[in-house]
Amino acid sequence: NRHNNSLILFDRFSLQNANMVVFATSGAGKSYAVKLEVLRSLMVGTDVIIIDPEMEYSHLSDAVGGTYVNISLASESKVNPFDLPRPVGEQYSAEDIIRSAVITLKGLIRIMLGKFTAQEDSLIDRALLETYAKKDILPTSDLTTVEPPIMQDLLDVLDGMQGAEDLVIKLQKYTTGTFSGLFNSPTNVNMNNGLVIFSVRDLEDELRPMAIYVLVNYIWNIVRSSRKRRMLVIDEAWWLMTHEDSAKFLFALVKRCRKYYLGVTTITQDVNDFLVSPYGKAIVTNSALQLLLR
Repeated sequence: NRHNNSLILFDRFSLQNANMVVFATSGAGKSYAVKLEVLRSLMVGTDVIIIDPEMEYSHLSDAVGGTYVNISLASESKVNPFDLPRPVGEQYSAEDIIRSAVITLKGLIRIMLGKFTAQEDSLIDRALLETYAKKDILPTSDLTTVEPPIMQDLLDVLDGMQGAEDLVIKLQKYTTGTFSGLFNSPTNVNMNNGLVIFSVRDLEDELRPMAIYVLVNYIWNIVRSSRKRRMLVIDEAWWLMTHEDSAKFLFALVKRCRKYYLGVTTITQDVNDFLVSPYGKAIVTNSALQLLLR
């Protein structure tokens, strides 16, 4: 019964910022259940961020005055994968934040280009550090005032490095080629709303795992920059399970998010695709609530 979902979810109020997984076949009522949970969370003052792969939440956004952001190659809305968190009064040093950003970006580049050799790994590592350094983003920098680089800045650095010719050719697709409209601009998204929804419906299947990875990282940066009660909903989360780096990143987020007053809800109708990954299984284990419909 669709209405029984509301009874099941009612207890989540006693588990503020609890992680939840939702497994459901198409038409089983998962959208109804999750939208109800989103509305209830908004009513008690929890900010909600949703990654929407099939434009299922646009009417909800209209109903409550949310911000609906379309991410596509032709969209004016951009999210820069080189963005950094701007923590105020945090225990993390600028050096820690830069190192974490480099690791995350290497994961993105692996998704973009496929596996690379140990030599290419070393080149990308050095190039990313130099790309940040050229923007005066150093272990001694004040990260609240810096301007992050973009993908073209990385390409310029690699272009001057011996042995990086193949990497430059492969990355040009994302700076001046077919996919240049996605990852090569400063972020211009407005997050000042209780409900923010990112739609990736208009992206090609090849680009969806990359875009969702970048969006989740961007949201994680926002979460670490200012602590407040938030809920992140990732619909069709199996997209992140298609690559080891994005699956590992999501697992790390689910493990750490509670300390930052964030609860993560992962939803999928492709249960086998999700659970075949060891990280998918671990996400289920680290979720206090597990909702199975049909």
